[in-house]
Parts: sequence; C-alpha cells; structure tokens
Amino acid sequence: METVDTLSSVDGMPAEELLAIARALGWGAAKILRAYYRGEPWQDGTARELEIQNQKDGPVTAADLAVNRYVLDHLHSVLGMENFGYLSEETYKSQASFAPFPQERVWILDPLDGTRDFIDKTGEYAFHLALTYSGRPVLSIVTCPELERQYFATLGGGAFVETPDGTVQRLSVSNCDRPADLSVVVSRTHRDERFKAMLQQLPCQNQLQVGSVGGKIAAIVDQRADVYISLSGKSAPKDWDMAAPELILTEAGGKFTHFNGDPLTYNTGDVNQWGGLMASNGACHEQLCAAASRILDELDRA
Repeated sequence: METVDTLSSVDGMPAEELLAIARALGWGAAKILRAYYRGEPWQDGTARELEIQNQKDGPVTAADLAVNRYVLDHLHSVLGMENFGYLSEETYKSQASFAPFPQERVWILDPLDGTRDFIDKTGEYAFHLALTYSGRPVLSIVTCPELERQYFATLGGGAFVETPDGTVQRLSVSNCDRPADLSVVVSRTHRDERFKAMLQQLPCQNQLQVGSVGGKIAAIVDQRADVYISLSGKSAPKDWDMAAPELILTEAGGKFTHFNGDPLTYNTGDVNQWGGLMASNGACHEQLCAAASRILDELDRA
C-alpha cells in the first residue's frame, strides 16, 4: 500500500481485486447465515440446527462458526498467513497470547454481528469484514442478509451499496445539521441506566431501533438515521463490531470517533473499544461529543 490515505494495492494485489474477494465472501456468508436463519435442511435432508452456546460475551451459534470457518479458510488459502493477521470474534480466545498481531495488515472478522437478533428472528443481523493497516481500516464489508444489501468501502475510494442483482450505488450521509432534527439509532437491548439517562438529555430525541452495529451504521448511510452512540459499561464493543462499519460511514462522509475526538485504533492487543464512541453524519459531531461528555460528567458527579 503506497499511502495510508488511499488503498491502491496490497502486496502487489490491486485494491479492486482484493475488494472483489471480500465482496464475494460477504455474499457467500449471507447465503450461509440465511440458511441457518430459515432452518433450511442440509443436502441429506437432516435439520440445520443453531446449536446455541451461551458464553460469557454472549451467545454463539453454529451459524457464527460456519461463517467463521468459511471466510478464514478462503482468506488463508488465497492470501496466506505470512503477511496478514486474522482477528476473529470466534477464534481470538484460542490465540497463544492477546498481544497485537505483528503484521501491519490484519483482517478483522465478525461472522455474525447481532447474534441475539439472529436468534430472536428480528432480521437485524449483519456480517462484518475489514482489512486494517497499522491499526486503521482500509477496506470493509458490511452485509445485511435480510435487507439483501451489502455495503463496502475502501480508504479514499468512497462507500457503496450493492444488491444481489449487481446494482451498485454510491452512499452519502444526510445533510441534516440541526441537532433537534437528528435521529439516533439505538438498540432494543444493551442500554443500561447511565446510557439511557444520557440519551434523555441530548438535543436529538428522535430514535430508531435497529439491531447490530452494522445495521445501525447502514441506517445512517441509508439516511434513515443520523447518529449512533456507544458507551461501554462493564463490557465494551469489540474491534470486530466497529472496524468494518467505521470505514463504511467515514467514506460516506460521516464521522466516527471517541467523544474526545480521537480516532478508533484496532489490533492493539485489547479488543475492547472502551469509553464513549460517537458515529454521525458529521454535521453536529463535535457538538454532540461535547454534549455527551458534559452530560456524563454531570451524571457521574450526581
């Protein structure tokens, strides 16, 4: 890669070729996820079971594991292990250590973002795949199987959405610049009392409920919403929740930062994205970050 401002090539492979691989994986993952979501039988007629495992960080299903295996097997075979690291929600705990990958280029995978929504059959789940360079995303895919929409972006190359028929459209966030008119996309769950108290005091009170981080950022680039806020508590969102959606949003003209304006950094050895994170159409980004920080300070002093 020649610069960190645009993605032109990776180890001699043109960005277009690398993106084509990722896009194909996104649609392939969507096919697997939809088969499990619908309970379609295997070719031999036996039932396709979710086999839900309740773990400390949330449920894991056979669908998560099947997509994880499908994507990593393909990337390993095509790109190898020497020049790329692979950080996946389903495999990181089995690593020998939690130190950062030594490679500058690391693929970050969430085979099923929104597992609870997947299990509850809300339809609001997504597939995430991002390539990072020196801790920042340079290529990403977010696929929303039930919307039949795949979002993709490369650093400096813009963000786009495609449908199964091959139609591709460029994305851009809304131009809404009045705080009171902005819509905040929120979860149905994962909201503690501190977070709800903060939301109640922000100038933007319009809300849209959407599951999965990928689905929330999709709502912003589709101009159905304008703001998404993440606030860690006892736990925090992980690298694989944020890396792919971040690039989709920023390449569509939005902003995604910590409340203090710092960019998100990936592959640091700690997969948690602690603190307050603000994603928006960018128009009132700094104002909302300042307001959220002030409100939280007041709540913590009360």
